[in-house]
Amino acid sequence: MSRHAFVRKASGIVAAATLAVAFASGPGIGTAHSAPNPNSDKSTTSGVDTSSAIVRLGLDPLATNAKADRSHGRVNPSGVHSKAVRADLAKQRNAFKAWLRTNAPKVKVTGEYDFALNAVAVRLNGTSLDTLKKAPGVSYVGYQSDYTPAADDPDLAQINAVEGWNAASATSVAGNPSTWAGFGVKVGIVDTGIDARHPCFSDTGFPKTKQLGDTRLTNDKVIVAKVFNNKLNQSHYDATAVQEHGTHVAGTVACDLMTPAVVEGVNIPYDPSGVAPGAQLGSYNIFPGDVTSARTEDILNALQAAADDGMDVINMSLGGGYHGLQDLGTLAVDNLDRAGIVVAVAAGNSGPGYQTVESPGAAERALTAGASSVGQYVGLSISANGSKVAGAAIGDFPVPTSDITAKLGVVSDGAGVLGQACTALPAGSLAGEIALVSRGTCSFSQKVYDAEQAGAIAVVVVNNVPGDPIAMATTAGIDTTIPAVMAGLSDRDALMALDGQTVTLGSSFSYTRTGNDNWLAAFSSRGPTRVDYLVKPDVVAPGVNVLSSIPLQYCKGTAWVDQSGCWAFFQGTSMATPHLAGMAAVVRGAHPDWDAWQVRSAIVNTAKQDGVLKTDGSGVETDVQKVGSGLADLAAAVDANVVLSRVSVSFGQVAPGRSTLSKTVTITNVTGASLTLPVSVQDSTGGGTFAVSTDSVTIGAGKSATVTVTFTRGDSPAGQTQAFLHVGGEHAALYAYMS
Repeated sequence: MSRHAFVRKASGIVAAATLAVAFASGPGIGTAHSAPNPNSDKSTTSGVDTSSAIVRLGLDPLATNAKADRSHGRVNPSGVHSKAVRADLAKQRNAFKAWLRTNAPKVKVTGEYDFALNAVAVRLNGTSLDTLKKAPGVSYVGYQSDYTPAADDPDLAQINAVEGWNAASATSVAGNPSTWAGFGVKVGIVDTGIDARHPCFSDTGFPKTKQLGDTRLTNDKVIVAKVFNNKLNQSHYDATAVQEHGTHVAGTVACDLMTPAVVEGVNIPYDPSGVAPGAQLGSYNIFPGDVTSARTEDILNALQAAADDGMDVINMSLGGGYHGLQDLGTLAVDNLDRAGIVVAVAAGNSGPGYQTVESPGAAERALTAGASSVGQYVGLSISANGSKVAGAAIGDFPVPTSDITAKLGVVSDGAGVLGQACTALPAGSLAGEIALVSRGTCSFSQKVYDAEQAGAIAVVVVNNVPGDPIAMATTAGIDTTIPAVMAGLSDRDALMALDGQTVTLGSSFSYTRTGNDNWLAAFSSRGPTRVDYLVKPDVVAPGVNVLSSIPLQYCKGTAWVDQSGCWAFFQGTSMATPHLAGMAAVVRGAHPDWDAWQVRSAIVNTAKQDGVLKTDGSGVETDVQKVGSGLADLAAAVDANVVLSRVSVSFGQVAPGRSTLSKTVTITNVTGASLTLPVSVQDSTGGGTFAVSTDSVTIGAGKSATVTVTFTRGDSPAGQTQAFLHVGGEHAALYAYMS
């Protein structure tokens, strides 16, 4: 494997969400579109699987069943009453299967669920959905969806992780995981699997733990390795982490404390840690081998296994099409939260338009992540006349083994506009030159291919959004052989001015820390959600140029693989999500008696309200449908004084002439002393008026108080409007869409 693979984003795997959203947008909000892979510049679309379906049955699943055993709000699936509930659910499923044998004999049952959903997965084999809807006990039937796997430690510094560890009384003693933040908490990673051989997942010092699934792939840190795919019988896939995505996500959640990292032979000047280094992990591989999409039943199987295996937190860095209020992915996530399991989910990479949040990130009770930047990369220098002109990030493409010195050939779209090279260039027009092109509408591989066919010996792609350059992924089926790197947008004019002059693309790698932190990623999906107009994402976390682990096979044969593992910089809301999952593990470890909704509120409602900058870094981004409550802050979450029954309050779509609308918010004091807190509505923008029923509350230790929030449209014209409910030092976004 050539050296460029060590900082690669897996080709063909989209970090968070790739499916088109096929629902009409509200007036003035805008339409959703297929989600681009932020590393590849290539948009892909997919759709529902019309050959299979999910049938939801009428009895409440274990997660929401009033008869289930619970402890501290968490469902105990092994309790006596829970077993009785499961027996009743099995009886209903068996009755449905008996009905199928008589009335729909071609239908084959491929999966059964009783925890998050009471449902059955089926292969239709030509049977219509309408036929299944006639079966007794059926409450919903829908086609299955496809989902795709949606990178001083700078990303931890941005979320105040070390301060959060201190607040959680984690002492971080080297070699003693019992002192690390998140110890005793289990996090399930529903993704492409985890390579437990990586130094990030050394189990030294972790307690001996019963390992589940394929124990060849587990240890006392990665305690579960299971695989879920509807074609396992034909493919014979196992739980091995073939693709990079899941291992990268898992490293962000729980890489062992201060694990040394080397990228392209460059020692990273900090030793990365996961957000919750003491947590144990479960690997639930729904993208085995080269599989890049998973059906609903694969997701449900993995979620049910994670719940049964005792996972306290689940990470889902993936996404797909949203199917409104009956979306099964969002229903499952909501029910898992009700059962006491925190579920962190990617918002998606479909930005910058509104209403682009994917499923299951659109779930009301999901802990949904938007992405912001980390100002770092490993790359090469571009110089002219003996002076450095720009730095350039490396990715999947080959990199020079020695300096390349040649004329710079600027590809132009006319009138001084840097061209994208998305169509064939004149033969020989770049002969012997280093091509300069712009990031744009086609894949990086297409640009490099077109330049190579025109005679270029290397390519510099200039980013088309502000901030740092990123690691570019290749696209399968477009073969290129020449080196290619990415330069930042801020260097575009200086590079274009060198057209026809001699430049040098260096071959010596270096780590660059730019400080371009906390810029909202342009690709990060925005709310509001469709149909119910919820505020999503809930909160933002680092998701651009995030450094984390990837499977060791990508560095096989290198000098540093045994000592320092295998590392890569990735981008996507997939990379932001595990920051939130890790935070949930730390908060849950610090407050083991808190329920899932309390953990979510602590993370969302203590975020830094002014912590996320606009996509060009020019100022604070205040739009709640872009950043939710702001930038996640682990220290503040651990030290939360109160938690809110709603992490945000949406009044939905408000028609002209509607009277005042009201919603209640319950405030719970999670400290050991009585609190008197000011309550107010602040930072209102747009038409209409938000108000709250009181200006202060006094709440005893462990007690709750309820306030009423109202919205009055009055004569305000159509448009979005927002504000924040402040309760002491915490806040919740308020939103209404006036149609």
